[in-house]
Amino acid sequence: MALEITDANFEETVLKSDKPVVVDFWAAWCGPCRMVGPIIDELSTEYDGKAIVGKVDVDANQEFAAKYGVRNIPTVLVFQNGEVVGRQVGVAPKTAYAEAIDALL
Repeated sequence: MALEITDANFEETVLKSDKPVVVDFWAAWCGPCRMVGPIIDELSTEYDGKAIVGKVDVDANQEFAAKYGVRNIPTVLVFQNGEVVGRQVGVAPKTAYAEAIDALL
């Protein structure tokens, strides 16, 4: 299961991580988000110990969604050393996310 990331733990979990971090910005009412959710959960399991994979509910946590210009959901951002190094807006196949992580490992 993907890690729940909030405004309160975003800096510690994402920006200060020494591993690549994949963050899915989503909302419960968003249909396409429900398609990406299971993919994110699978990646969380497959990359356990190698990368951090988490989700931010944009309805409850708007600070970092606004900071990183998340206008449409789902948006998946990939971070390395506290910087955004990848962005996928909308639904993409699992391989697209896996390749983004693999490129950083």
